Amino acid sequence: MATGTKDSAHAVEAAAVMRLLPARPRLLALGEPTHGEDTLLDLRNELFRQLVEQEGYRTIAIESDCVAGLVVDDYVTSGTGTLDEAVERGFSHGWGASAANRELVRWMRAYNDGRPASERLRFAGFDGPLEITGAASPRQALTALHGYLAARVDADLLPCTAEALDRLLGADDRWTEPAAMTDPSRSAGRSAEAGELRLLADDLVALLDEQTPHLIAATSREEWDRARLYGRTATGLLRYHRWMADASPARMTRLVGVRDQMMADNLLAVAERGPALVHAHNSHLQRGKSAMRMGGAPLEWWGAGAIVSARLGEEYAFVATALGTIRHQGVDTPPPDTVEGLLYALPQDRCVVDARRLAAVLADAPPAARVSPWFGYAPLDPAHVADLDGIVFVKDVPQVENAEPWSDGVGEV
Repeated sequence: MATGTKDSAHAVEAAAVMRLLPARPRLLALGEPTHGEDTLLDLRNELFRQLVEQEGYRTIAIESDCVAGLVVDDYVTSGTGTLDEAVERGFSHGWGASAANRELVRWMRAYNDGRPASERLRFAGFDGPLEITGAASPRQALTALHGYLAARVDADLLPCTAEALDRLLGADDRWTEPAAMTDPSRSAGRSAEAGELRLLADDLVALLDEQTPHLIAATSREEWDRARLYGRTATGLLRYHRWMADASPARMTRLVGVRDQMMADNLLAVAERGPALVHAHNSHLQRGKSAMRMGGAPLEWWGAGAIVSARLGEEYAFVATALGTIRHQGVDTPPPDTVEGLLYALPQDRCVVDARRLAAVLADAPPAARVSPWFGYAPLDPAHVADLDGIVFVKDVPQVENAEPWSDGVGEV
């Protein structure tokens, strides 16, 4: 077993990853089993650089607010604003504080400087404007979509005025009420105004689609794409708020499902641009069903990767990251009878492993499932190794001074 595993392990390089795949995928997803570790983000940055320079990739999409991510994209493509502003305003979940994320943005801006638009790198957040404690108001997305249309189509075609939209939206704090995550009665998601806004959002998105030839000619495909993002975000947020207000047993399953469906829609839009590296938690990118515990209750849902893989087929590839230790979080040397334990015995500190070849080696002696003492780290499920296109293994994740690992609860099992 050890010999077969050793023969399938290679240095962590773009070329080694691409050799595992039948063709260059439109979306190459690199998962991580925990959040907030700059060691993993540094590895992601280096892999993206190699994919850009050797494989023609031009976009990176990360698990961060898709609307906030427009700030980063504007900075890296055209120099709008400053690096400080981009990292402060362009990331959700506090990830702008990451030195590795800052370095990614700095490098992308430097790479783009002086290059024609067709060769510039692009940045995308593909999560919704969501945090574990709640969701954003739909105001920004809805008003941006309405404003784009109002400036370019006959006013009689619009389903409402900007003033009517503002009146229905009301104060933003009614949407962002933190208590609504645990108390559905505190959510505005099933109010009469929310119901009317869902209908209006649907009409606005339909009008955007109907007017596609005119809008692209009158503005640009880039501006039209951005309006589509606002439309996806507005309808997704209103759907999310609707389920925030639900008191049925399906509530939490629907909330995590709606979130990942928003992610999937954003990824499919990213795929239209051309090849992109996607980075998020393994559970959002895997092909099988995702699972976790929320408030003690088990949840299962189809993640963004499963949805996108079903749509794109071989144009979607998923490489999971597995870890040996995160000692500063109490995750010590893995038991030798687990997948991570087997990989930990390899001489390399980091390597890319052929997952299907590894699964064949393990078939005669299936490994045990590793159990994490820390909820913020999710070990590989040995039953799903054969579903992976590859594994990036990092033997030890050191503590980075001043780093503050963040978890959205995904991975809690």
